[in-house]
This record gives sequence, C-alpha cells and structure tokens, in this order.
Amino acid sequence: MKMHQATMERLPAGRENSQSLPDNFYETIKPRLRLSIGKELRTARRVLDLGCGNCDLDRYLADKYRLKVTGVDISDGSFPEGQENREAEQPLVRCIRADASHLNFIRDAEMDAAVSVWALHEMKDMRGALCEAYRVLRPNGKILIVDFPKGSLAQRLWNENYLTSSEIGKLLKDAGFVDVCVQTIHNGQLTWAMGFRPPHASRKA
Repeated sequence: MKMHQATMERLPAGRENSQSLPDNFYETIKPRLRLSIGKELRTARRVLDLGCGNCDLDRYLADKYRLKVTGVDISDGSFPEGQENREAEQPLVRCIRADASHLNFIRDAEMDAAVSVWALHEMKDMRGALCEAYRVLRPNGKILIVDFPKGSLAQRLWNENYLTSSEIGKLLKDAGFVDVCVQTIHNGQLTWAMGFRPPHASRKA
C-alpha cells in the first residue's frame, strides 16, 4: 500500500515544561498552526471540519486555498450567531450546528479531507465521529486531528480529559483509517495525527 507523507513543517517533538510556557502560548502559535493545516489540506477540494467552533479555520481555508468547507459544531457557546445563514457572504463555507457523530446530511464519499482542531477530546462519541468522517471521505481521503495531549500546557490551563498519542492512534485505526501517523508538535504541546481511508474500502459500522 502506498504510504502517504505529511507535508507540514517538522517541529521539535521534545516536550517543554508547561510551567515555563506563557498562558497565551496557544494563541501565539495559531498563525503557524493554521498555516501548517492549510498546507496539509490545500489539495483537497472538499473539506469537513469536525468541531468547527467559530468557523475561522473554515473561512481561512476557503479564502486562501479556495476549498469548499463544511464545518459542524454542536456547541451553542462557540457557534457564531447566524452563521448558518451566512453562505451568501462566503459561498465556499457552510457551517452547521450538528453532532459530529450523526452527519446524515453528508453523502458517503463526499469529502476529500476531514480535519478536527482542538475538538476531538470534547466529543461525547469520539469513535462515532471518526466513523462518520471515514464514511464521508472518498477512498484515499485524509483525516487530520490536532488536539491537546495529556500533560501539556492545556492540562494546566483547562484540566480536561485529553488523549495520549497512542489513544488517538487507536481511535483512528478502530474507525478504519490506515497509514496512521501520530506525532507531537510545538515542543510537545499539540498532537498532530493523520490517517487515510483505504482505497476500495467498505463502510464502517
């Protein structure tokens, strides 16, 4: 099977002591992170964003790379007011309030890529969301997960239930993805995980 290679800039994998990092660390790396995500997804024509929040990444991908992006988010707190009716402003972006584990409004194999940034750990049904991503991706379609790992600065700031690299890798493999690669970036403060829907694969249950 052909091995897929990530195109992102390779960053130091060693974990920096989170106590030495400023509380606004994640804000300061946002521009570099967004650029890396854009470079990774730039060849995908149709992208699904799981846990899109305020849809800022979706608009960036549409504006810079002319990608057609569908964002989904179940949270009333982060979803922008009136976003579902703003397609006239940015016709390449469609943001929908929905559960990532129930994407019945997206057809099988409709998407070229899926992405989830800082959101997977908050999903009640992570496996269900990844299985839905698998279903809507075309054969050889790519999924990219960016999240906070256990023991990172995020743990000190927000103390949520974050996943280890091996746990994210297992979730992706259990959902059916192949060529799964998980690494830590930005001095161990983020997990960057990728996988692919295999060619000629059947739908996962």
